[in-house]
Amino acid sequence: MPVGIVLRKAPGVTRWVPWNWTATAVLPGAGPADWRELRREGEVVEYHAATVPLELHGAETEAYLTGLTAEVPSVYVVMREADEGPMPYEVLLITASPYQAQDYTDSGDEIVEKIPMPHGLVAWVREFVEEFHQEEVFVKRRRDKKRVDLQEDGIGDARVAKAGDIYASPALKRRRLQ
Repeated sequence: MPVGIVLRKAPGVTRWVPWNWTATAVLPGAGPADWRELRREGEVVEYHAATVPLELHGAETEAYLTGLTAEVPSVYVVMREADEGPMPYEVLLITASPYQAQDYTDSGDEIVEKIPMPHGLVAWVREFVEEFHQEEVFVKRRRDKKRVDLQEDGIGDARVAKAGDIYASPALKRRRLQ
């Protein structure tokens, strides 16, 4: 689904940061845009910065379910500082997976903004999860029945089938020398 990203430019609070940029909203089903001005109130300007596809994958339904069950279901916009051009940021992608968003925050090169999902987008993601989500069955791993912690002095590893003593402990060597 194509989703438009709305970025807000507001005056900074300090002299070192002249402008504060934040992602404020998403527009599900939006058409193409390239930094189209939506609204201006004094020095605060909102732009329809870009329209990027929101892709859902069947293997990530657990992450989508985690995002939907949060107090405020959200999507995450991943941006990077632009190398060239008049606008300071380049929108890379939008995701409904909090796990994928966390992966992008690990590098520190990208900026990840959390935006509340509109109700229509929540319904669309929930419908996808209901159709494709399969609970993973928990399978408890069983250990070998052989106990390897019961070793006598000088006997060596019980898992090695060998008649001779392969590991001679220092205490056994002392007894042999006396």
